Amino acid sequence: MSTPPSPVGLTPSGIPHSLEFSRVTTPSQTAQADTVDNAAATPEKEQPYAALGLKADEYAKIREILGRRPTSGELAMYSVMWSEHCSYKSSKIYLRKFGEKVSDEMKTRLMVGMGQNAGVVDIGEGWAVTFKVESHNHPSYIEPFQGAATGVGGIVRDIISMGARPVAIMDQLRFGDIDHPDTARVVHGVVSGISFYGNCLGLPNIGGETVFDSVYQGNPLVNALAVGVLRHEDLKLANATGAGNKVVLFGARTGGDGIGGASILASDTFADGGPTKRPAVQVGDPFAEKVLIECCLELYKDELVEAIQDLGAAGISCATSELAANGGSGMRVDLENVLLRDPTLTPEEILMSESQERMMAIVAPEKLDAFLAVVRKWDVETSVLGEVTGDGRLQIFWHGEEIVNVDPSTVAVDGPVYERPVAYPTWIDALREGSASALPRDVDPAVLREQFTRLVASPNLADPSWVTNQYDYYVMGNTALSFPDDAGMIRVDEHSGLGFAIATDCNSRFCQLDPYEGAKLALAEAYRNVAVTGAVPTAVTDCLNFGSPENPEVMWQFSQAVDGLSDGCLELGVPVTGGNVSFYNQTGDQPIFPTPVVGVLGIIDDVARRIPSGWQDAGENIYLLGVTSTELSGSQWAGTIHGHLGGRPPAVDLGQERKLAELLHAGSQQSLISSAHDLSSGGLAQSLAEASMRFGVGARVWLDEIIDRDGVDAATALFSESTGRVIVSVPREDDVKFRGLCEGRGYPVLRIGVTDASGDGEGPALEIQGLFTLPLAELSALSTATLPAAFGATVAEPVA
Repeated sequence: MSTPPSPVGLTPSGIPHSLEFSRVTTPSQTAQADTVDNAAATPEKEQPYAALGLKADEYAKIREILGRRPTSGELAMYSVMWSEHCSYKSSKIYLRKFGEKVSDEMKTRLMVGMGQNAGVVDIGEGWAVTFKVESHNHPSYIEPFQGAATGVGGIVRDIISMGARPVAIMDQLRFGDIDHPDTARVVHGVVSGISFYGNCLGLPNIGGETVFDSVYQGNPLVNALAVGVLRHEDLKLANATGAGNKVVLFGARTGGDGIGGASILASDTFADGGPTKRPAVQVGDPFAEKVLIECCLELYKDELVEAIQDLGAAGISCATSELAANGGSGMRVDLENVLLRDPTLTPEEILMSESQERMMAIVAPEKLDAFLAVVRKWDVETSVLGEVTGDGRLQIFWHGEEIVNVDPSTVAVDGPVYERPVAYPTWIDALREGSASALPRDVDPAVLREQFTRLVASPNLADPSWVTNQYDYYVMGNTALSFPDDAGMIRVDEHSGLGFAIATDCNSRFCQLDPYEGAKLALAEAYRNVAVTGAVPTAVTDCLNFGSPENPEVMWQFSQAVDGLSDGCLELGVPVTGGNVSFYNQTGDQPIFPTPVVGVLGIIDDVARRIPSGWQDAGENIYLLGVTSTELSGSQWAGTIHGHLGGRPPAVDLGQERKLAELLHAGSQQSLISSAHDLSSGGLAQSLAEASMRFGVGARVWLDEIIDRDGVDAATALFSESTGRVIVSVPREDDVKFRGLCEGRGYPVLRIGVTDASGDGEGPALEIQGLFTLPLAELSALSTATLPAAFGATVAEPVA
């Protein structure tokens, strides 16, 4: 193999020199294109492969595949489709484990798994749910508003492309230190972008996470999840088949925004010095997407689409190559037919543009007129770009000149596969030696009260209403649970009450201590958060956020996390239906903590049986399900009170988690449980505070039985983050049945208190008997003050 020519640099406008020559000056005046014939005749022409994110050996491989140098258009396509963001070249060898560790039980409800735009799960009665979570991290640091907004838009289009109506969104946000001067810029932009786009689409935002940690200072994480519903017969796949079928691009016009977003922005680290690369961030128009949703649904209803693909990362490069490769067919496209916002775009820029609100459909010729009538009805601009062929080649023409001729599989499927070096971190043993069990645990009631209140007011446990009140979570009228409950829940069928619940979780502090166990803990918490609503956890999506894959220690973390998640899913019997990998989340040499966000979807046969997270009536018994151990390493107590991170994360028994979920479902079916709230960050203390504040009903709680049975002290009883634990409230008339349910299933249970609406003359309170009493008014004031103090006043709560 010959050595490739050396790369060349960029023009002042940020465009590689050799791509600049084909820029058009007017829609009709074009310069000479870099054709396939020209590429064959000029093999030694220098090309800017490095500036486009390709390595020298990757460029050499492209030349080997083609038997010549690539044209500028082909180089643009390979650069985006072989990027880390699109090709998963560093993660493929690990992600295969999700497909290998599969039981028959996991296939029961799985209709579409990994490899399509989103996973699809059968939820019964002819209904299916499609859901997926993806990252938009780097754009959201550079341009927080547009980065976050287009993250929502992109994941919603993935849902549309499966033939579904989007019905809900969620977001998983991680920002830097709450007191850092740059954090407010990112927080205001990201939350405004998400609320603007989601609210304009008319989609309820029903849950998520907001975390502050200095490790995310230069690399905030903005993960977005969307869910859609469809009838089984309406399922659509992104496979272009049928020679002669038309290739149609419809939606917004193509502009210059987002060029290089996948290959350059999302597939590289940030250098020290702050936001750069602004032109690579896309610009969104939610009103155009709302019209696109309704247009697509009518096209599906009238059966006018053979296959469909959204245009997100890599734009037309992705849509054409993936549709052709998935269908095992070929495709011929006339690129000059693409409708442009900017008539000066070159063919290469058109191929790389990630302009939003665009879809590509495969339409049978006899249905084309009817297709065009529907899009005209919705005033959606449309252009017929070409047709499906049977020769297995993707050919793209520019004003009659062939600028791309490739096997689409080499672009979209058979990209590089790296086995990156993996190294056990040099620092991790020392970190694990510093167990939080050695930290002082006070018995003084005044100290415990002060620690309790500090935790309630800490940024990661405080009331997130400053964020969530900016979202509409009642729109569409089918929201059964939302903030601040443990999971969001949506009714799918008005007649039967069939619905789904969904929760996302990840504790990156646990993952830094042990990425294998940390990933299992993230899965267990999301699984438990779905279970406490009364739903049956059924399927998983994930967004794996890590540092640079070129760092062997990061690859060790990644491999461990995938092992933990795949092993955990196998044990729980829930399949991974799809997701996203986000690498290069680091500034300079400093990676973020491993953050494998896990989303779990569950099915509930009637949302009327849902269980809220807080108690609503006085006089009910409070039970703790599960056992408390001295597991404080990585906890909020260790971090907030002692500024400590070290030791081993809590142990998780997924068999027990499954038993707990089954118990909660049975309690829901028998209407024995009036509230249920999981124990995770902040332990029992935080869960008691949240359950009390949820509806303003206090409680009297005693810790003696926990201390005696489990052999722990009061601080551990309050602040341990042991897994497999839930607090529930049970009406007194159902007390005997509930205890019998627990005993019959062999799950540990203790009565630890009663709900109390009156308090002691100062309104409702949370009393920890023998230690301290906290009026709910004081708790609420502490919890709700933290985020407004940093970012401004909280907007009024949406009205149901």
